[in-house]
Amino acid sequence: MSQAFQVEGANQQALFKLRIHRGDGMALVAMNWKNGKPPPDFVGFAIEYKEPGGDRFFSLNNRIAFPKADGSVDKGKRPTRLAPIQKFRWVHFPRNAEMDGQFIYRVTPVFMNELRELSYGDFQEASLELRRETYPDQLNVAYTHGFVASQAFVDKYSSHSITTLLPAKADDGLNFTPSHPKAQTALAWMGFEARSAILEVLDQAIADGQAEVRAVLYDLNEPGVVTRLEKLGSRLKIIIDDSDSHGAAHSAETQAAERLVQSAGPDHVKRQHMGKLQHNKTVVVDGPLNQAVVCGSTNQSWRGFFVQNNNAIVLRGTKPVKIFRQAFRHYWENDSAAGFGATTSAAWQDLGLGGVDAKVCFNPLSTSNGVLDSIAGDVKGAESSLFFSLAFLYQTPGAIQKAIRAIKDDEKVFSYGISDRAINLLVEDATDDSEIVVDVQKPDGTVTTVSPSALQENVPEPFRSESSGGSGNRMHHKFIVIDFDKPTARVYMGSYNFSKAADTSNGENLLLIKDRRIAVSYMIEALRIFDHYHFRISQSRANEAGQNLLLKLPPGVCGGEPWWSEYYTDARKIVDREIFA
Repeated sequence: MSQAFQVEGANQQALFKLRIHRGDGMALVAMNWKNGKPPPDFVGFAIEYKEPGGDRFFSLNNRIAFPKADGSVDKGKRPTRLAPIQKFRWVHFPRNAEMDGQFIYRVTPVFMNELRELSYGDFQEASLELRRETYPDQLNVAYTHGFVASQAFVDKYSSHSITTLLPAKADDGLNFTPSHPKAQTALAWMGFEARSAILEVLDQAIADGQAEVRAVLYDLNEPGVVTRLEKLGSRLKIIIDDSDSHGAAHSAETQAAERLVQSAGPDHVKRQHMGKLQHNKTVVVDGPLNQAVVCGSTNQSWRGFFVQNNNAIVLRGTKPVKIFRQAFRHYWENDSAAGFGATTSAAWQDLGLGGVDAKVCFNPLSTSNGVLDSIAGDVKGAESSLFFSLAFLYQTPGAIQKAIRAIKDDEKVFSYGISDRAINLLVEDATDDSEIVVDVQKPDGTVTTVSPSALQENVPEPFRSESSGGSGNRMHHKFIVIDFDKPTARVYMGSYNFSKAADTSNGENLLLIKDRRIAVSYMIEALRIFDHYHFRISQSRANEAGQNLLLKLPPGVCGGEPWWSEYYTDARKIVDREIFA
């Protein structure tokens, strides 16, 4: 497998630069003009790609088109050679990113004359592998799709299908069967690589008849997971959270525990909540044929797999298995925060991955060795960029909020961020906690608070109404990316919510990975979520103003400034144009 994760176009005749960044299941296509500013008649980029072993290029499509001469809107999707992308970057999901071999991207500048005729300049091409494994046989980063509230979901499965795909209540999850005619393909699309990677680890454990499995799970209501755990019999030992509603007699977690007692034995199932929550989402497989660990933000639940933005990391090898299995034993033996905090698991440990600097700690930590302040210090030390996607940031007054606020005021550091509720220190008119909202922090430091349920209703032409995805939070990631473009690039991720409770009260895991390939992957994930919600804000505002979203015509046709003008006048957008290409 090629280790290239950033490649560049080499056409010296082309007027622009091209850089492709490898993500996991996706790619970031980034462009920048080489010399000075583009000409006024430049109206965007056409993007095409060729699959490994393919004999033709496929065009990316654009839902936004140029207005017709009579001002009407074209409602159909159009290839970007006819409806170019008016941005200097684009995140692309190939039909099958797991194909072996090189994906080739071709990007062409598009121009329009005063007669509205399109013409094309010299293109750039670049190729790279997008194979599934981030680091084969060592570490794989995987994401859920996360966008049931999207035009892509509407196109594939309709906006009214969510009740036929997901249970209305979490506690009904273990007995729910989807009735949608395309349920299997829909759930595979929604769960994306995170779901398939987690189920693959469980299937491998079942097939390896001598493998022992140790799991610590918070939400547990997805029947495919519970059925697989039952098949392990007494080879399974599991800790299931019993905090708050999870501990109720009718909860899905209680139902799952009762079923697993029958299959694994009463001595192999434990309920626990540590100081507040047993919030881990970890699975350890220790066998002669398979040694694997699953961790990250993805709960084994309907919402965790199919609605929320989540990530999972699959680690392979004896060292990660040993470390996570020891942490399981320490959880099993210690129900209190103080007891677990005194164990050797409550400290940073090197994961022993070849060529990848990665370490893990398990919480709750003791007050004396908490890591929250050190993470905040690392965030403040960012030199070029900060990307974050943090669920429940509204709950974390203190070190992390203050560090992020300091960064947004630092003009030297480019930052994008998103959280799933109002952040009191960043939003003066914070939304009431009873309504789940999304906070979008732009590179200029401003924060827009939006309600996904409201956004779905405010969809202008040529877009169609979308599903809300049901009640509950949609953005569930917990990761921070620092300086993705430098050799010092690093990522914090796990089940850890970057809060005081996560640090010294909850059962959690937190990884620190110092690796540019992985940092770039998480940067792209943060960027695609930001772009998704930022665009939905634009949709909503256009609808409120009674306007349609249209591509901008050049000054020679309609007067005014070209679409790219703000990328050369706004200080933050200048960085946005330059940092990725």
